[in-house]
Amino acid sequence: MNPLTAFPILLVISGLAVGAESDLSSVRKQVEASLDSFNAVAHFDQPYAGTANRKQMLDLYLPKKPADSRPLPVVVFVHGGAWKNGDRITSSNVLRFVKTGRYAGINIGYRLSDEAKWPAQIHDCKAAIRWIRGRAGEFNLDPDRIGVWGSSAGGHLVSMLGTSGGVKELEGDLGKFDDFSSRVTCVVDQCGPTDFALALMKRNGERVIEDPAVVDLIGGAVKDHRALLQEASPVSHVTADDAPFLILHGTADERVSFEQAERIDAALKAAGVESLLIPVIDGRHRLTHPGLAPLLGKFFARHLRGQNVEIDAAPLKATETVAP
Repeated sequence: MNPLTAFPILLVISGLAVGAESDLSSVRKQVEASLDSFNAVAHFDQPYAGTANRKQMLDLYLPKKPADSRPLPVVVFVHGGAWKNGDRITSSNVLRFVKTGRYAGINIGYRLSDEAKWPAQIHDCKAAIRWIRGRAGEFNLDPDRIGVWGSSAGGHLVSMLGTSGGVKELEGDLGKFDDFSSRVTCVVDQCGPTDFALALMKRNGERVIEDPAVVDLIGGAVKDHRALLQEASPVSHVTADDAPFLILHGTADERVSFEQAERIDAALKAAGVESLLIPVIDGRHRLTHPGLAPLLGKFFARHLRGQNVEIDAAPLKATETVAP
């Protein structure tokens, strides 16, 4: 599947199991070939952590013809894949925002669970956000307008970015911009886990407590790592100064239960934080709906460009399901 031509139907490619260098090279060539049609130039493989590890790099997309000369708000995408699959190059949906000339787009890579255990993944993402601020002047980026968007495991990580700003234990010390903030302006969480006190899925009607992806993430049995899982849960860090959220989740999600979306939405609202939960009725884990892309466009226009736009919070009805 070409992640670019598929965009109008499949908003986010989460968990695409592309790992071989030949596969990644092929996808990258597709992205490079599409840049002109998206009015974009790319700065690939930017090392945000001060290492040569490809997973600790990001790809930056800038409009060839910006709409004006002002610093660009940034839309950041974090890929999914159960924290153990996926790659930043396979999720190029930020290009639709770059095409408008009004945004920069960034895809973040992070270390997967076969290489490093929690909290390495959030340390990487926070280092990438600090890199954006540290290099903002060079690339004409607006350091005060950074929106993050992720699906599945990426939804979990962007939710952590939105709720754990200022939590010292989760900052890490990667990269050379550790004097900069890792806070973000707004969050789009699509199908992301938010509370590991609640099992992510059910099998034969029973909750799966020892979820293999979660076990891989933390490096051991769930029952032996309750404190670590609490630390890894975005709901544990919700405070009144958190970023506004847009939460998109299928009510029939077979991988991350809809209850996860309800948990973070309730916690944010209880703290006085703007949260907009839009259920996709009968939607599964890989959501497809023509109404999703306009919702993101309005949400980022409101929070990254200061536009007074209304967002319809009515539930959507799934138009198609994609097998997991």
